[in-house]
Amino acid sequence: MLRAYKYRMYPDKNQIEMFHKHFGACRYIYNWALENKMKSYEQEGKSISRFELNGKIRMLKKEFEWLKEVNSQSLQGATLNLDNAFTKFFREKKGFPKFKSKKNPVQSFSVPQHHQIDFEKNKVKLPKIGWVKTKLHRNFEGDLKTATVSKTSSGKYFISILVDDGKELPDKQVFDIDTTIGVDVGIKDFAIMSNGEKIENPKHLKNSIKRLNVLQQRLSRKKKGSANRQKAKLAVAKLHEKISNQRNDFQHKLTSRLISENQAIALETLNVSGMLKNHCLAQSISDVSWSSFVTKLEYKAEWHGKSILRIGQFEPSTKICNVCGYHNKKITLAERQWQCPDCGASHDRDVNAAINIKKFALNKQNLIGI
Repeated sequence: MLRAYKYRMYPDKNQIEMFHKHFGACRYIYNWALENKMKSYEQEGKSISRFELNGKIRMLKKEFEWLKEVNSQSLQGATLNLDNAFTKFFREKKGFPKFKSKKNPVQSFSVPQHHQIDFEKNKVKLPKIGWVKTKLHRNFEGDLKTATVSKTSSGKYFISILVDDGKELPDKQVFDIDTTIGVDVGIKDFAIMSNGEKIENPKHLKNSIKRLNVLQQRLSRKKKGSANRQKAKLAVAKLHEKISNQRNDFQHKLTSRLISENQAIALETLNVSGMLKNHCLAQSISDVSWSSFVTKLEYKAEWHGKSILRIGQFEPSTKICNVCGYHNKKITLAERQWQCPDCGASHDRDVNAAINIKKFALNKQNLIGI
């Protein structure tokens, strides 16, 4: 089973210089390879392969001596990243690969092999760079795969190490109506469970928006290219990073709890990109980050042999009475409570939706009848 471990790095000045040489060289090779692929398709009607590009890198080194200063496998990793970008473009329609910019504060390069970990000394050895001080806060066992060194917009350095621990993914555990929970995500409450529990939305961005506006106003007043502008830009980046860390911490704790307490979790498929077109709700929807929440649930479910059940985005989970099945077509977004005119049951809009999500999902598994 492949798992990634991310650690904070503390390079010295010489190592930072080598990091930036690797960033620049890998970025150059990526852009060079993308340009070659585009020209090859325009002129010959076919795409040049990654292996052909890797062969041309040797000739490129004779022209640009500075490419020899960096790890050769990192350069080949840049062409692999481009190949993966084209695969996503053709298979998943993720957008045509773009040229990488030096102005982007987020930079990275990969190290496919020949890196070492020393947990006792808290150091990581990288080819052509040496031993780098690293906060190895979590141990692991297994074969080292690709390591990726990255720099964030706040100026911090991290390494993400992919490890094969030799274990197989566990078999899916058996679930039933008692070991399954339905989850309806929202804005006022982040998550509403079919058992009636509501998880309050922490609203990390909203809580920091005033401070963020102040910092962005200060940034806008600074002269372009000045040192003070860079300081103001760093302050904005640090606050964005803090908000992101708060959001991830909250979601990791909630998803781990849901996975540990249930054998299966039923979710509604949401068209988040379509919902973001509503400018009145776009910021709030971005703040809750439903897609990130679902992604964390999915990979943790794989790790622990749990099941994620999905229902279609057009299922009327909110409008159907979970007691008698009456379809209330007249309910509006403003109505948070409603009473079924058929059976008289009183419903909390979101709890009713969560119960129906669970019912619909189990019905598709032939575990319950509606």
